[in-house]
Amino acid sequence: MFSTQLTGVFNTLQEKESETIEDGARLLAQAAAGAGTIYIYSTNEMKAIAYEATEGAEPLQNAKIWNEEMPLSEIHDTDRFLIAARSGNDKEALELGRALSDRYIPFVAICANSQDDAGETLEALADVCISLKLTKGLLPDDVGNRFGYPSAIAALFAYHGIKFTLDEIMADY
Repeated sequence: MFSTQLTGVFNTLQEKESETIEDGARLLAQAAAGAGTIYIYSTNEMKAIAYEATEGAEPLQNAKIWNEEMPLSEIHDTDRFLIAARSGNDKEALELGRALSDRYIPFVAICANSQDDAGETLEALADVCISLKLTKGLLPDDVGNRFGYPSAIAALFAYHGIKFTLDEIMADY
């Protein structure tokens, strides 16, 4: 049952976010094609994306993991960011998104929709935001609750879409 529901999540991402994924790849290609770096920042389980991009079998060109100890003053206007968070309300991701926005450093966000639209969201700050379209777990339990929230799996699917498109762009460059 989980695999069937997960296939539905992948299909939804493919149908509804394919243009956004392509836009994200184009934005990140600006750094990869020039003298810039693609910095990846992710929170909680989304760290899977940072490690896939830098330590995976097929690393993302010009990518580095960014962490809070790295000063933003060392970021250049040729650099780009990919921020991944479970929610568009993630405190740490929002803090970095605000700082990047204030410095006019473009970034792509991958996140589920914000839980509450009150206040600032990652979706609103990002130059490109890929929504994971996840609002609850995929499977019902015996008392009506839902479990099986595949945020990292869905985010990795979106990341690979970005990577494959970015590789195509760079091959043509």
